[in-house]
Amino acid sequence: MSRFVFAAVAAATTALAAPAMAQDAGVTIMGNDDAAVGTVLSNDGATVVVDTGTHQVPLGADAFAEREGAWTLNTTKVELDTAWAQVVAEQEAALAAALVVGAEVKTADAQTLGTIEEVNEEAILLTHAGQPMALPKNLFALDAEGTVIVLANMADIMAAMNAG
Repeated sequence: MSRFVFAAVAAATTALAAPAMAQDAGVTIMGNDDAAVGTVLSNDGATVVVDTGTHQVPLGADAFAEREGAWTLNTTKVELDTAWAQVVAEQEAALAAALVVGAEVKTADAQTLGTIEEVNEEAILLTHAGQPMALPKNLFALDAEGTVIVLANMADIMAAMNAG
């Protein structure tokens, strides 16, 4: 085998071993209609966040393909925005249904924070270690198991309480 053939085989093997991913922030992602879907905000190797201008959509890195020097998705911008809007609406409805008096709340680091005492338009009122606390609704989410969590860890919450 000549050096040239060996080098070509080695290069092809290396190229096949590398997963196809949208590379860097700022890269334009094209849809299957040959129109721009959006731009890459971030890529951690597993998840690529695409900004469509309407939504910031996290997608698996394996959803992308390279075609004629451009990174593509097998969807259109309208289809992606519509699908993501539905996901967001479903998540918001599930969270609203879970934010009820008596629900247990955990922290982002899985520690029990307290129990919801009241829900109003601006805040969720709960009790932690006998002390009342009010947290803005935008700090709440559901974890993968459907548990109500606060998007902060216990140490940060306690530091904020002690500072105030």
